Amino acid sequence: MYNTKITTAKKGIQISFRIYLLLFIFIISCSGQNKKSKTSENAIDLKEIKSETSDSAITNSNYTYQFPYIDSIPDPALQVSQFVRRIFQAKNGHLWFGTNGDGVARYNGEKLEYFSINDGFGGVAVRGIIQDENENLWFGTNSGLTKYDGESFTNYTEKNGLLNNDIWSMTIDNAGLLWIGTLQGVSLFDGKKFTPFILPESKPDFNRGVTSSKIVHSIMQDRKGNMWFGTNGGAYIYNGKSLTNLSEKDGLCNNAVNDILEDKIGNIWFATHYNGVCFWNGKTFTRLATKERESGTEVWSLYEDKAGQIWFPIENFGIYCYNSNSLTNFDEKDGLTSGAIQDIFEDRQGNLWLGGYMGLFRYKGDSFYSISKNGPW
Repeated sequence: MYNTKITTAKKGIQISFRIYLLLFIFIISCSGQNKKSKTSENAIDLKEIKSETSDSAITNSNYTYQFPYIDSIPDPALQVSQFVRRIFQAKNGHLWFGTNGDGVARYNGEKLEYFSINDGFGGVAVRGIIQDENENLWFGTNSGLTKYDGESFTNYTEKNGLLNNDIWSMTIDNAGLLWIGTLQGVSLFDGKKFTPFILPESKPDFNRGVTSSKIVHSIMQDRKGNMWFGTNGGAYIYNGKSLTNLSEKDGLCNNAVNDILEDKIGNIWFATHYNGVCFWNGKTFTRLATKERESGTEVWSLYEDKAGQIWFPIENFGIYCYNSNSLTNFDEKDGLTSGAIQDIFEDRQGNLWLGGYMGLFRYKGDSFYSISKNGPW
């Protein structure tokens, strides 16, 4: 068992008559005018909020949109899944889609295949997909850990030493160790043995469907080798010897951390459940000025593309793209028919894939496309 000590850091759109009316108005009002590019229409001047405490406020921004390209919405029966939760591309180029009830789906460039319990796969809900140096794929599910060696599945559960079967986050560190965040804390796995890693407990969040005092929503290793954990009590950093906590009292935008990301220049990003997105440069926090709602600004994930842009979804407000000096919002006005995107991933060809409610979507720089079981791939 890992012993640690605590120190404190100082720091389904529906196309209705409203859409057709908007289209009619747009055609009339724009007659004879030149169209503006998506970049110029959607760019939002970023007003950074820097603070060393949690007493920061959000600066209002004016939001503008280009009239959308709306792709057809797939029949629910043809959706890849009602809810796509995770997207990953393996080293052989195959795309894997973790669903919230249909197991995992694989697109190999020619066909879409599904794997679930009847096929030897461990669970029906997939919340993590990673690949090790030996090209084994690992899946974190609601019923334990599943390994795929290219031919068959091997499942690991509490009976094998896993701390808890309900997995919510995963990563592989530089030494090849698998870190697994569960409903009841963290397990380390070296391929043979599971070892518990103890984190402080935090207050359960009963506003969520699933919660506990030990749930770990995100695990990330930074370039220095430090391990980061997203919990209901803020973020914890493990340097190999001791734990440090970052929370609202240090300037973190919200203690309910759903995802953590280190960008190319070393900033640490936090997606929170009630107060949007902020990043930390090691000294101060900067919160992004995104749309708000009274019940909380819910962000589930963060993704950095090859160009260094940070993408993240906000519940009911589409997705955002941050490129260091502007913040661009895309939503139903831009053809993104789902208001509940949960995961974003860029493939090797530069296609941006989005998963969430209403299944799978793709963005190629001009429009959002709903991807059904029949494509378009």
